[in-house]
Amino acid sequence: MPEVDRYKQGTPCWVDLSSTDIEVSKKFYRELFGWELEAMDVGQGLTYYMARLKGRYVAGMMQQLPDAPPGMPSYWANYLAVDSADAAAERAVAAGGTIVVAPDSVPNGSGRMFFAADPTGAQIGFWEAGTHLGSGLINEPGTMIWNELQTNDVPKAVAFYEAVTGCTSSTGPAGDQREYTSLVVEGRPVAGALKVPIEGLLPFWMTYYNVEDVDQALQQAVELGGHVIAPAFDVPGIGRMAVLMDPAGAAFSIMAGLPA
Repeated sequence: MPEVDRYKQGTPCWVDLSSTDIEVSKKFYRELFGWELEAMDVGQGLTYYMARLKGRYVAGMMQQLPDAPPGMPSYWANYLAVDSADAAAERAVAAGGTIVVAPDSVPNGSGRMFFAADPTGAQIGFWEAGTHLGSGLINEPGTMIWNELQTNDVPKAVAFYEAVTGCTSSTGPAGDQREYTSLVVEGRPVAGALKVPIEGLLPFWMTYYNVEDVDQALQQAVELGGHVIAPAFDVPGIGRMAVLMDPAGAAFSIMAGLPA
């Protein structure tokens, strides 16, 4: 179901953008995906924007923090649901991960979160829901449809996520990939993992957004100031997709799945 009221531990539940130019980002995604943006004061002069579609929150974005390292690019952060952020952080360290942002509560009881780098270096957020469960709408145009880890050591990374969240994994052919690993929660694939397709690329999590027509969305994104990383291509048995960079420099993918 596209509407979500609860996420099981280990399931991607939220994405948010850290932008080097929030005004440019707001305009781009508002026009590309039809998002309505709601400004929220998070203290210290910072504003977090919640994106809505059909009355439900689907993503967040904010201006890059002032203390970000020089040259830090814009990026989409992915979050996995956990029952307890503090317990998950302890498991993350025990599994060979590194805590990047220690567990902390978000204002107004929204939830509790932390960031970690897995043993291969990919950074990931973990979200313990309070009043905010995560994305309330998925798999619909303008919402996330898939989350994928691209890393230089898939088994090593997957072992980390299994240890932290209790998910399992399954590896086999998928589309045009001879070997693709799915993270599985209660028998359902919830995310993917594969070897980075470009040598020298640092491990990271990619966010995929659903669109009705990839080619049309790709053209619109370019007209709005985006850049094409990988032109539209078909993945056998899965659908059509493309990889983009928004005008502020954040990479993301768009995807239209095959009819059910």
